[in-house]
Amino acid sequence: MEAGGLRQLPGLFLVEIERGGEMITPVRPEDQIEVGDHLIFAGVVGDIIELEKINGLIPVVDSSAELTASEQRNRRMCEAVVSQNSALNGMTIRDSEFRSRFGAVVLAVHRFGKRIDEKLGDITLQPGDTLLMQTRPDFVQAHRHDPAFNLVSMVDQWRPLRRDRAWIAVVVFVVLMTLMATNWIPISVATALAAVSMIAFRCLSPDGARQSIEWQLLVTIAASFGVGAALQNSGAASAVANTIVENTESLGPLAALAILYCFASLLTEVITNNAAAVLLFPICLELAKLYDVDSRPFLIALTLAASASFMTPIGYQTNMMVYGPGGYRFTDFLRIGAPLNILLGIVAVTIIPQLWPF
Repeated sequence: MEAGGLRQLPGLFLVEIERGGEMITPVRPEDQIEVGDHLIFAGVVGDIIELEKINGLIPVVDSSAELTASEQRNRRMCEAVVSQNSALNGMTIRDSEFRSRFGAVVLAVHRFGKRIDEKLGDITLQPGDTLLMQTRPDFVQAHRHDPAFNLVSMVDQWRPLRRDRAWIAVVVFVVLMTLMATNWIPISVATALAAVSMIAFRCLSPDGARQSIEWQLLVTIAASFGVGAALQNSGAASAVANTIVENTESLGPLAALAILYCFASLLTEVITNNAAAVLLFPICLELAKLYDVDSRPFLIALTLAASASFMTPIGYQTNMMVYGPGGYRFTDFLRIGAPLNILLGIVAVTIIPQLWPF
């Protein structure tokens, strides 16, 4: 269990294992999983997405209602509450012909906040039962006013994984890396072709592709390019670079590299790493120009410094992801992150000139 990562799932807790009609509870970290085991989880419904991402785990449904691979690709995850006057009351899921009637497969039934530990097809439905289902994309719209249900809602962000297309995605990725490494065609063209290929070969749906675009991040990067261009065209980048050179001229470009790294490291803690890199890019070029040296050491230092956001929870997305659930305080990041930033800065400023000489 521990090695498989099943004890650190966010929002989910492995309650017990059903194996050959016997229940194993509590589940210990050293317990091993066997083929055919039924793992019973408790937690937030929306976090079932994490289970779907684990290769080798599949939802347990009634054997008569299993879906084909093509059906799985067009499914969504929904919740519905059985109404007081529903025609389903008093009927088992199998006898109600649930799949043919609603085009949905029941994955779990909760009653009074607890999961019913019976074979799904044999569960007799009652008013107030909450059903977790795999449905057609239009299920919520089609059954929003259905008298059979009091409430119908979509489980946000859930999409079935297309594992049968994984090998195609790997091939496209390898081709993309080859094109980028050999520079046969421009990187922008190669990445665009790879994205279109992923959709064309149905590794990703058009809706999934649109939803994966981080518009806020794109706008931030675009705005940063504008600010960076303004810094260069207005002479601000040259003024900053001149100031750095005037104060480090006697020490050489290595001192300027250290100052640039420190400045970038502090800036990336309050804005995104992409924005920090774009804003300081013209300053790197000006420093190299004024010192009459290669710009690569400055650009490599900027890349590392912009990516090393350890001192604040707001500096990077993953920091924010663990900030709340982990119960951390702002000072925790500063106490641990500041030494890490200093250590990485010393290593970077020492090694970069050796690998990429001025």
